Amino acid sequence: MTSAHPGIVVPAHPNDSHRAAVLKALMQYNDSKVGPSGFEPLAILINDPVTGEPAGGLWGKTAYNWCFVELFVIPEAFRGQDMGSKVLAQAEDIARGRGCIGLWLDTYWFQAPAFYQKQGYEIVGTLPDYPRGGPRYFLKKSLV
Repeated sequence: MTSAHPGIVVPAHPNDSHRAAVLKALMQYNDSKVGPSGFEPLAILINDPVTGEPAGGLWGKTAYNWCFVELFVIPEAFRGQDMGSKVLAQAEDIARGRGCIGLWLDTYWFQAPAFYQKQGYEIVGTLPDYPRGGPRYFLKKSLV
């Protein structure tokens, strides 16, 4: 580890324990200001029909009455079969059951912004040239 300043450390190889330390401090601060987040992880997996092992799906969390879709991928073999719509609808149902008022996510210009808009999501922000050549979109869908 290198030290940028007394008390400030920059790990050469950041790991999960470093992330956990920052997350713990942030959650304590947030909880002190607005109460417990109600954090719950969310996973909807798509298993490979041959191996039975997870090959894709959705990973996210619910917190502060919102569902955040962090990762979402439909394996190539399942595309064009309405699998994406079904997985996303299931995430929305789970979010409703957890008392969420909406879902939010981000996607690159070359991924699926049109797919999400077709599912009722609206673009609420963009980050230009991320990666270079096009924007990163931030979308939300209200459940109320």
